[in-house]
Parts: sequence; C-alpha cells; structure tokens
Amino acid sequence: AYVHGQLSAKGSLRVEGSVEGDITDAVSVEIGKKGRVRGNVAAEAVSIAGELEGDVVAARHVEILAGARLLGNIRTPGLRVEEGAFFEGSCAMGAARPDPVLVNPGGDA
Repeated sequence: AYVHGQLSAKGSLRVEGSVEGDITDAVSVEIGKKGRVRGNVAAEAVSIAGELEGDVVAARHVEILAGARLLGNIRTPGLRVEEGAFFEGSCAMGAARPDPVLVNPGGDA
C-alpha cells in the first residue's frame, strides 16, 4: 500500500508499505521491515525495522532495529539502537533543563 499525506492515529500504527507524509498523534508507531516512511514521526514510542527519512519525536522511547535505516534527527528520553542498524542524524535526549535562578542573598531575587 502507498499513502501520500499526513496520518494521524490515536492508537497504534504499523507501517508495512510506503508513506510519504508526517505521522502524528499516535501512541506507538512501528515501521516494519517492508515499511518505508518519508516524513516526520511523532508518537509516544517509535520502533523502526524498515526505513525512515525524517525526524522522530517520541515521548517515551525510540528503537532502531538491526537492518533498519534512519536518516533524520531524534528527540526522546530513551533510545535503543541494535547492532546492524543505520542511523545518520542527531539525537537529543532528556527534558530541557531550565536555567538556574540566581539569588541575591542580601535581598531581592
């Protein structure tokens, strides 16, 4: 199957065909061995066994399985990359830290 356009899923989504467009709002996205996605993916959890060309934002974790290809950036608190996987891009992990508040011990903060 081939899908062109944005996909929004409120549950789990498994891709075994081709998707050209963004995937958003999913609880989990699984790109199977025969799956090919050209677009950004945003979900709670993302598992890649096929190919993804785009950025990934996952609230819980991303896993890139052996034989998978990811060309894009990742933002997630948890990442697992199996031996034999290909990943080209950058990864930002964890929540952004606020700047420390400087306190004046003699008066106003």
